[in-house]
Amino acid sequence: MTTPLPKILIAEDDAQSMELLEAYFAGTDYELQTAADGDETLRKVEQWQPDLILLDVMMPRISGFEVCKRIKANPATSGIVVLMVTALDQPSDIDRAVEAGTNDFLTKPINKMELLLRVRAALKARQHKAQLDQALAYMDGVQAQP
Repeated sequence: MTTPLPKILIAEDDAQSMELLEAYFAGTDYELQTAADGDETLRKVEQWQPDLILLDVMMPRISGFEVCKRIKANPATSGIVVLMVTALDQPSDIDRAVEAGTNDFLTKPINKMELLLRVRAALKARQHKAQLDQALAYMDGVQAQP
């Protein structure tokens, strides 16, 4: 049985930036989809259920900050890894991203090696958390037996 490929949603309204991010993932073992605004991002999160989102902060309709807040507030999607990607680099922007619930923060221009390293690390950490939760649930179930 083969393991499904990790699913990454690239949420970016700038066409050139989106193409660049897609090119960075060429030849990797990830399944990709894209979204061009906050509404589309939330729709795709619900329908496709990605493992990780590269989320631009400055997007039309709904900002990346608000999209992140909504994803993290919903128990069905709160486990999705969110890496915020932005040209903003002020400490207050980083604070807003952390308050919104982001897992990590990448500043443009994005370095390909750093991006791939952070994506790999974030997905691995997510997997370990899921395994830990499963192990704890199993232990609770075993201990609950009379």
